Amino acid sequence: MKIHAILLSAAIISAAGAAEAGDATAGAVVFRKCQSCHSATNPGNRVGPSLMNLVGRPVATAENYKYSDAMTAFGAGKIWDEATLAEYLAAPRDVVPGTRMAFPGLKKPEDIANVIAYLKDPAAAQ
Repeated sequence: MKIHAILLSAAIISAAGAAEAGDATAGAVVFRKCQSCHSATNPGNRVGPSLMNLVGRPVATAENYKYSDAMTAFGAGKIWDEATLAEYLAAPRDVVPGTRMAFPGLKKPEDIANVIAYLKDPAAAQ
């Protein structure tokens, strides 16, 4: 358990540091794993909330989306900044136990950095 926590922390730190260097075009490719449940370019919700304009937005505040109690509690007072996104994208169910999101997370720090770059500016991937 300790080793898992150490490895997860190292991945999070690495991804958070790499987020600024992310590639939106590569992130759009990785985001395909997410697009059956989320959109980054449309304000409409799907199974999951819209991620349009996510970076800088308060957690659990997508309009007309019913968040789980776990995500609502996690989001109290938090903003989706690059560090929070990096941590969450690495292991959603570890960061927010009880979340409805079934996705296990992105394991490669460069994938996390690229998805964050894409979420920050989806038009850059065009």
